[in-house]
Amino acid sequence: MPRAISQLKRHERRSAKAWFVAIALAATGAGNKAEATDLSRLYTSDAIVTGTGEENRELGFRECLSEVLVKVSGDFSLVDSPALAALQRNAAPYVASFTYRDRLEGVPIHDEQGTHDRPHDLTCRFDPAIIDPLLAKLGRKPWLSPRPVIAVLLAVHDQRRRFVLAGDGGESPYMAQSLEAATVPLALTARLPDVATLTDDGLNFERLSQRRPAELSRLATQIDAEIPLAGTLVWSDAARGWIADWRLIENGSEHHWQIRGVSFDDAFRNAMRGAARILSGNGAP
Repeated sequence: MPRAISQLKRHERRSAKAWFVAIALAATGAGNKAEATDLSRLYTSDAIVTGTGEENRELGFRECLSEVLVKVSGDFSLVDSPALAALQRNAAPYVASFTYRDRLEGVPIHDEQGTHDRPHDLTCRFDPAIIDPLLAKLGRKPWLSPRPVIAVLLAVHDQRRRFVLAGDGGESPYMAQSLEAATVPLALTARLPDVATLTDDGLNFERLSQRRPAELSRLATQIDAEIPLAGTLVWSDAARGWIADWRLIENGSEHHWQIRGVSFDDAFRNAMRGAARILSGNGAP
């Protein structure tokens, strides 16, 4: 334990000054505190580790480095990069500071458990002056402009019924929760229409696919979003899972993609990863 505390202090001292300078400059450029906070969130990531030992900490550093590079760039395809795998083999020097939180805080340590087996949240903070050049080496760039709110307009056809997913609807609350979870790794915000908006607009499963881009953009604006992402999610016994078709409207252009035979969790992750890749300028979904 003394060794871990000593290493923690060295890490924190090493880049703390550069970190706060970077955030201060970002706040000056953005002109408000909220955007500075958003920037710090981009350069922070978390991992669950077992105990506070060095071996598990190194595993956490690798996971956090991968997550922060994806989040800052908006490009999930980085996870398949051999160059990223090489960086992960020695991730510690890229971490500006880190902290732990005991996930069993308040729960007494049992004799048979031992302190080294307790799960902890490892939070890693990274210096933009270090991460941004790493992204350049990987052929990417930081996506630091404000990220638009995405209106998700989704028609669902499960084994029994058809409906449009609503934020306050009772058809499938688990889908709404899954969509929200899919936004977190990419620092995105997705918004679903409420039942009243769908009713007023006369939007149902059959009509959603017929809506023109201008109509979808208008509906996005109605729910305080900026970018419409329309789609269908259809259960298929033949595909042994869901078939998801996505259509994102951006600056008058339409982008289409599909994924087949997956859980709805994977379908929503595919939606957010595709949207982030397009909106960040990293290419096709």
